[in-house]
Amino acid sequence: MNVAALVRRIEQKQALIGIVGLGYVGLPLVREFAAAGCKVLGFDVDPRKIQMLAAKKSYIKHIPESLIAQLVDSGKFSATSAMDRLGEPDAVIICVPTPLTAAREPDMTYIESTARSIAAALRPGQLIVLESTTYPGTTREVVLPILEAGTNKLKAGQDFLLAFSPEREDPGRKDHSTRTIPKIVGGLDADSQSAAVAMYSQAVKQVVPVSSPEVAEAAKILENVFRCVNIAMVNELKILFDKMGIDVWDVIAAASTKPFGFMPFYPGPGLGGHCIPIDPFYLTWKARQYGEATRFIELAGEINTGMPAYVIRRVQDALNDRGRAMKGSRVLVLGLAYKKDVDDDRESPSFHLIEQLEAKGAHVDYNDPFVPVTRPGREHKLDKKSVELTDVSIGSYDCVLIATDHTSYDYAKIVAAAKLVVDSRNATAKVTAGREKIIKA
Repeated sequence: MNVAALVRRIEQKQALIGIVGLGYVGLPLVREFAAAGCKVLGFDVDPRKIQMLAAKKSYIKHIPESLIAQLVDSGKFSATSAMDRLGEPDAVIICVPTPLTAAREPDMTYIESTARSIAAALRPGQLIVLESTTYPGTTREVVLPILEAGTNKLKAGQDFLLAFSPEREDPGRKDHSTRTIPKIVGGLDADSQSAAVAMYSQAVKQVVPVSSPEVAEAAKILENVFRCVNIAMVNELKILFDKMGIDVWDVIAAASTKPFGFMPFYPGPGLGGHCIPIDPFYLTWKARQYGEATRFIELAGEINTGMPAYVIRRVQDALNDRGRAMKGSRVLVLGLAYKKDVDDDRESPSFHLIEQLEAKGAHVDYNDPFVPVTRPGREHKLDKKSVELTDVSIGSYDCVLIATDHTSYDYAKIVAAAKLVVDSRNATAKVTAGREKIIKA
């Protein structure tokens, strides 16, 4: 295997980059590699995505259709669902989901099936990189054996190269992009490391080499555990401070004036997105294999998963105070996306809020300008459409529950038109009129 020749092809923009999984991680990678002058072949098992891309359409809000058209028209990008073409790229990047099972254990189905597809087409000289967030050891313990058991019985380090580089996407973020976020890379060996660093250096401003795939895997888990635990702490304090008559948002704002030793985290109705609600439990599962208990992670998970129920209690109490029972009440949930100004509804707490409200007998609708219809997910199967937001429609509900603080909402008008507003995001902080209608949750 001529590693120097592969690196040369990468640096001269002659290498074909394959990206498996054209979602919120894979499609931004396509954008950056193509923008850098690399030719990219995308793979996805969803034929709808392949058809939309071929028609120059986008299915992700922050990836505009003009960009898709530019990529396709330039000849730098094409997409396919034919996994038997995985032998064509010089480098293959795996960007597939890593969900949890019902027992909150890692579901490696997508990684394993993708690795098997690559193994069937694997040829000498290819570089394979896993980006999917997972527990430390996945690259070496799961992906490597599958690849080496492939049709051609190739050996890592001798016939092909293997590395892990965690995705760090944050949809909707304006101050950082795939190109500007430093890229951690851990190769299985020195050759794998040098080839992976060379590849990512074409599309990312700063590449951070680390000593092994396990370090790279653990770094991503650490990032998400850090956020999960700190969000759980402020969620717990929100409940306590509410009972004490203290506004947690005022407390956080005051503490944030300290120029050192404090980093603000904010409470909410629960965790959403693909990373924080899921990834820490990958480490919890792995820790059990070593006879260790990750108590901080487990406690944080318990607190965060309990937040939707807390918000529902606040809605129920607010309705009761106004002489309304939850059963039979009409509730409008504002926001289905897991965070503001994105169309990403993966693991959104809004799904739990809607289901728990309906379980208590409420009639529930939702509005979200970024998510016009609910999409079937692995856990939730809601069948709803976003309702129109007008003064009349808002006023027809017994309660408006703010679950996602989209900046496109006119909160002053919403409060003015609503009978009751339960705000789980502090979105109404600057609303002055009608504050007697607002309950913070």
